Amino acid sequence: MVARQADYWVTAYRRTWRGSVFTSFVTPLFYVVAMGVLLGRYIDPARADLQGAPSYLAYIAPGLVAAHVMQIATGEVTWPVLGKIKWDRTYLGMVATPLRISDIVAAHLLFVLFRVATTSAAFLVVLAFFDVFASPAGALGAFAATLLVGMAFATPLYGVSAGLKDQSAFAVIYRVMIVPLFLFSGAFFPISNLPAPLEAVAVVTPLWHGVDLTRMLTLGTLEPGPALVHLAYLGTLTALGWWWSVRRLSRRLVH
Repeated sequence: MVARQADYWVTAYRRTWRGSVFTSFVTPLFYVVAMGVLLGRYIDPARADLQGAPSYLAYIAPGLVAAHVMQIATGEVTWPVLGKIKWDRTYLGMVATPLRISDIVAAHLLFVLFRVATTSAAFLVVLAFFDVFASPAGALGAFAATLLVGMAFATPLYGVSAGLKDQSAFAVIYRVMIVPLFLFSGAFFPISNLPAPLEAVAVVTPLWHGVDLTRMLTLGTLEPGPALVHLAYLGTLTALGWWWSVRRLSRRLVH
């Protein structure tokens, strides 16, 4: 039943992919050049705490990938989900067929995974030209980590969107959650530089787990214990988000 929806998602993407080219593929290059190359010239790796990274570019590159994936995943499960319920009512047409709610959610999230995968792959290819990866295996591991990061944000936020009556909450989500996470989850500087209360908050955020895991894989500094904690955290959040998404959409469309 999930595979039967492939035609819809392929057709929809063919009609809309041009609008995502800049944010998905051009913006990453600007980030790398502006933050990693230009700003990085003023940061001395020997004096800064870069957690073993040979340069500031190598330090922020994994964080930029993870943070960008968070933004892409969020964008694909906020307005698009509410739109398919309230505005174009695509989900109402789907639920009138033999498709189950879980089939509808799974197909949409697989499309989000596709968007995350293509965006992350493009970002990592750009980074490869700057020689920030310790090994090819590390690059592949970082790619896999970003997929998990994307799903850790996509599934719970899908559940949030499925139960909303209007789009006003999306502005709050971006201002209160997405932007602060982007700035203060270790992408640009170690969270140890934050005041102790904020550092404690940063440690329990999904983006920090994603950034730290991606960075360890990129730099070749993988520690099994912390890596397993990151995987367990992000995997559990993804699973709980999936359950909540199906539950919320069922309440909205069926009950």
